Amino acid sequence: MSSIPSCPQCAMENTYPDGSNYVCADCGHEWPMAQTAVADDSADAVVKDANGNVLSDGDSVVLIKDLKVKGSSITLKMGTKVKSIRLVGGDHEVDCKMDAGSFMLKACYLRKA
Repeated sequence: MSSIPSCPQCAMENTYPDGSNYVCADCGHEWPMAQTAVADDSADAVVKDANGNVLSDGDSVVLIKDLKVKGSSITLKMGTKVKSIRLVGGDHEVDCKMDAGSFMLKACYLRKA
């Protein structure tokens, strides 16, 4: 049995190696022999606070500056302690619950407590 995979585009088994790629003789599709692993951003990403300390789920953090909440008159005050944070992907890395509600915060405005 051949160890050469079938074409991912047309699923035909008429493929051959060519240098560092596989080539499909039927549709002409080329793909690399070494399959690049799909990067899992949540597993590889390291979230650090304003001081460079690594944050993890369940940590307690403190706000290092006043933050105005968009679309509201609420201001999150500097020095407010937030318990049991949750790390999520995206631009705002930290998901937390406070007395004023649930918020998504950037880690650069937090320091580990």
